[in-house]
Amino acid sequence: MKKIGKYIVCGLLGKGGMGKVYKIKHPVTGKIGAMKCLSPNPILVSLLGMTAIEEMFAKEAVTMAAIRHPHVVEILDYDCVDGQPYYIMDYYCNNLGTMIGESYETEKPSRTLGLDKAVDYTRQILSGISRLHFSSLIHRDIKPFNILVTDTDQVKICDFGLSKLRHESMKGHRSLKVGSPYYAPPEQEEHPDSVDFSADLYAVGVMLYRMVTGRLPASPAILPSRFNRDLDESWDQFILKAIHPSPDRRYNDAERMGKDLETLEQNWIKRKQAICAAPAWFFDEPAGPDETHVLRSRPVKIHWTCAPSVFKTDDLMRPAPYILNRFETQTCETVADHATGLVWQTSGTRYPVRRAEAFRYVDALNKERFGGLSHWRLPTVNELLSLVNRTPEGKSHCETRVFDPRMKWLWSSDRCTFITGWYVNHELGFAGFNDFDSFYYVKAVCSGG
Repeated sequence: MKKIGKYIVCGLLGKGGMGKVYKIKHPVTGKIGAMKCLSPNPILVSLLGMTAIEEMFAKEAVTMAAIRHPHVVEILDYDCVDGQPYYIMDYYCNNLGTMIGESYETEKPSRTLGLDKAVDYTRQILSGISRLHFSSLIHRDIKPFNILVTDTDQVKICDFGLSKLRHESMKGHRSLKVGSPYYAPPEQEEHPDSVDFSADLYAVGVMLYRMVTGRLPASPAILPSRFNRDLDESWDQFILKAIHPSPDRRYNDAERMGKDLETLEQNWIKRKQAICAAPAWFFDEPAGPDETHVLRSRPVKIHWTCAPSVFKTDDLMRPAPYILNRFETQTCETVADHATGLVWQTSGTRYPVRRAEAFRYVDALNKERFGGLSHWRLPTVNELLSLVNRTPEGKSHCETRVFDPRMKWLWSSDRCTFITGWYVNHELGFAGFNDFDSFYYVKAVCSGG
């Protein structure tokens, strides 16, 4: 059992130029956390020198600890073992990069988010950035993988290794690039010390463009409304202003950008209300055939490289094809889907739980004969994917919700490895995997009544 200081190391979460991030456990409380250890890339050491890197690492921890805000990750501890400094943060198993399906090949298409969800996340990110800028801090590396998402769907900005105070000049080799390609503004590549608050807001604009289109903006940027019919000219103007190549012509104030976003959101709500107020015949489409789908119910252990063929998904782990559900509410607690022959809980666990607790919850359902049934089980990925729909656009925003909307992430019975399990994001419509200590909801299923 490997330990760093008093903490038990449970696994490697990721690594970058400055260090490695581990999943750790407190030896007494058992609380799971994330530990960032200084372990710089040798190339970085040759460019900056170890002393400067150690100063940057300590500054990162001090910077994060000084910020108290619901949308900025919190530092819990800082220490040094055998000359290696580290700090402890809360552990969050989700991030925006994973949720949109961004890979190391950043330019590849990603999953789109519904406009409501994209606005919600952007609003939270702007709130966190406003707090940073209030303290004259420029993050300089805002990107999807640095936006953590909690199990209650709150965002947390992390990774302040490249942050700097406004007007501060930082030492470094002029060949050293600061920030991430595609998300850093043009001026940051040439003169990283000269950037102002607009650099962070440029990155927010790129993320919003990507969330609503599934693409990175080209140069010059194509109007985002070309890819998403929920967007109109006002959205085009807002997003293109945020990502303008010239810092003088883009947003320089997070609060101002947030207020403009709020205005767009209010207009969007009115548009949705008008769409949903239209008579039903306006949306009538030929009904699809009443097909019956037999889905895999036996749990499997499947590696992510083989998962698309087993789960019947596309490369972004979305259903291929989607199932046309035929739901019937049986009781206030259960819903039957005649398209699959499955009976589902309308809701499920009141709170997100770890995977071991998910199985205990299902066992309890059977002991109490929940809904008059005693053969409840944890669903497979194929069964969970049968409940998801395409990203909402137009009239699909008006569809009546059958299930509890709070339950966005759902555990499946399938495993990826001996320590990771598959889940389905019901709201965004994709399958993913994470370790058993992750917190997701449980919606149990029965094969027929």
